[in-house]
Amino acid sequence: MSPSIIKNYSQLLPSHLSKPQLLLRKTILHSLELAITSVMPNNLMEKSIKIENEKLIVQKDEYNLKNFEEIYIIGGGKATAHMAAFLGKLLSKIPNIMYKGIINIPDGLEIDHLDLDDYIQINYASHPIPNKIGMYGVQKMLELIKASSKKSLIIFLVSGGGSALLPLPRDSIQLEDLQVINNLLLESGASIHEINIIRKHLSGIKGGNLARLLFNTSQGTLVALIISDVVGNDLDSIASGPSVPDPSTFKDVRNILKKYNLLQKIPHSISSLIEEAKINHSLETPKPGDNCFDNVHNYLIGSVESAVSAIENYLKTEGFTLKTIPNNMIGEARIFGKKIFKEFFLKSNESYKRHEQLALIGTGELTVTLKGNGIGGRNQEMLLSFLNQAKKEKIHCDFCLIAANLDGIEGNSKAMGALVDNEVLNQVLKLNLDIPKYLDHNDSNSMFKTLGTELITGPTGCNVNDIMILLKSNHSVL
Repeated sequence: MSPSIIKNYSQLLPSHLSKPQLLLRKTILHSLELAITSVMPNNLMEKSIKIENEKLIVQKDEYNLKNFEEIYIIGGGKATAHMAAFLGKLLSKIPNIMYKGIINIPDGLEIDHLDLDDYIQINYASHPIPNKIGMYGVQKMLELIKASSKKSLIIFLVSGGGSALLPLPRDSIQLEDLQVINNLLLESGASIHEINIIRKHLSGIKGGNLARLLFNTSQGTLVALIISDVVGNDLDSIASGPSVPDPSTFKDVRNILKKYNLLQKIPHSISSLIEEAKINHSLETPKPGDNCFDNVHNYLIGSVESAVSAIENYLKTEGFTLKTIPNNMIGEARIFGKKIFKEFFLKSNESYKRHEQLALIGTGELTVTLKGNGIGGRNQEMLLSFLNQAKKEKIHCDFCLIAANLDGIEGNSKAMGALVDNEVLNQVLKLNLDIPKYLDHNDSNSMFKTLGTELITGPTGCNVNDIMILLKSNHSVL
């Protein structure tokens, strides 16, 4: 396959590489391209949704379109423009079906190549900090909900990034308050699961509140098509679960804020809401079993597992023995980087050494506690920490390791991740690069720019968990 997704592919394959290193790099980059292709929204939609005999078929369920007077399309996330384009093509083929809608997507996302029709409005909002334009889009979506009837079909397109892209503060909270607490949470080192618990309880639509609004308005049918970007694919965490029951509580909110020493830093309106919720239980989000979900149907149509499957199938044909990283990629990025090195390069257990070709695959989402003002992202910081550990030891095999955000962009860099191998390690030692200094400034991307091994694709339209691939070969010893 000719590389078409990785823009700096040739830069990553310099002519001076040894044959074993060149082969590992080609193999791992091909694996990455297969992973990206497998989770492109258009491909995920095509596998899960079709229309036959005027019936919308989602996975194994059928919805007779003759039973609906109109279709409203709403949603938000990094992948929803691609999802909407696919859906629009399907619906345009059905006569006598009226549909229209609005979705929020990240500002700056290139969608000129998509064949979007005029019936679905695209609203550009900000990510990861919500803005007024995003709130405007949500308000327009709620106008459609209010205009709906029992015979309306609402198709809700959801992907990662939806938490920030679908802002609607509760009545007592200003948008500026949400912006403040989002900044505090992103800098605190809190996990995305913890951040989303707080977002749910401060929102008028998240944490199942969209389902509650629809139930209180028209009790129309809602079909949510969801692409997961969270570890474990918990539907209530993806975009903070607007159409999904919320098992978390305001007590959880308080505990998380206390854990990260944020209770005294958050805006007064949010503190007041948390206190009021101790007495006024109607402020709580709708829980499992609430009848507002009776006519709501949530479908997980894509996740990083599709990418893992594509990689595994390819690497098997290349003669690699496959293993997965235990317990997913979670926790602080720089700690995880050390752990990966110690686990798979210093491990006394010989099970990782007896295979001539071994492939390790991990998925998840790491966190970074910001201390500096450099350029980087969670995967690049993890890889930098891995290098910092590796330079102190002797590696007795050829290896190649990549970690990437399949969205195409991570952190405040223009890279999706980076690549490290024996050659990169040799360059670090040769140039005497001060890795701890880069780590202290959260400046991982600057170092990988220097080394020439950042991974550049630009926005891919995908939105699933991050992926890590480690290839090891014992054919030679460097």
